[in-house]
Amino acid sequence: MKTGGKAVRRKGGKAVGNEGGPAAKVSRGRRAISKAAARKPVPGKRALTALPPYRLTARPSPSEIISLLKSTYPDARCALVHRNAYELLCATILSAQCTDARVNMVTPALFARYPTPFELARAEPADVEEIIRSAGFFRNKTKSLIGMAQAVVADHGGEIPRTMEELRTLPGVGRKTANVVLSNAYDTNEGVTVDTHVTRLSGLLGLSGSTDPVKIEEELMQLYPRKDWGILSHLLIFHGRQICIARRPRCGDCVLARLCPSSLVRPLPGTI
Repeated sequence: MKTGGKAVRRKGGKAVGNEGGPAAKVSRGRRAISKAAARKPVPGKRALTALPPYRLTARPSPSEIISLLKSTYPDARCALVHRNAYELLCATILSAQCTDARVNMVTPALFARYPTPFELARAEPADVEEIIRSAGFFRNKTKSLIGMAQAVVADHGGEIPRTMEELRTLPGVGRKTANVVLSNAYDTNEGVTVDTHVTRLSGLLGLSGSTDPVKIEEELMQLYPRKDWGILSHLLIFHGRQICIARRPRCGDCVLARLCPSSLVRPLPGTI
């Protein structure tokens, strides 16, 4: 029998999908979690019980979430290697649709060739393209980098602006990029940097009900005091990269398991 173009087999009078299909994989994953939760707890480790995915509960305490993340990631910081605001701005422009690790492989050569906005403003596009090619979208990023440097030299005397309004007038600089520079180079919190990790974890943790970065930022700014806006992004990004991984979340190792409404596991009563 075929259903929606997929072959199925009969078992106990019911149609069952292919063993390698998505439904079967989800089923096996849930069974594995249940078996793991049923094992005898190891002394010193949290005992876990399986929960259905995306179980809705009351919104967890935002303050408790950030407190736990701060204690878990005391060294959370911007992963883009930089020595000043100019280097951070360049690196952030390069980070669009590119991993921080790849950007950090590209920037040493870029900064050696163009150590300040003055040199970059006079750069030949082809030369910049060759250096940053592996970061992806290298033509558009080259245009943004050179345009940004020219504007910084012409309008700001070669100094990277220190306000949201001025930064956003630069080519290739939007609110997200400006937030990164202000928070990490100038220790000024004007907003929350919302990337893919922050977007995903904000939804999973019940901190935001939107997928729009602008609305997510607004909601997070309402939930947290200004002093935490900068570190909040780093904490969520660190957690998203190390534990709450998009395709294979490690809920059993998550410090937020008992708070997260999307957790696949939950500590048993009396084991926390």
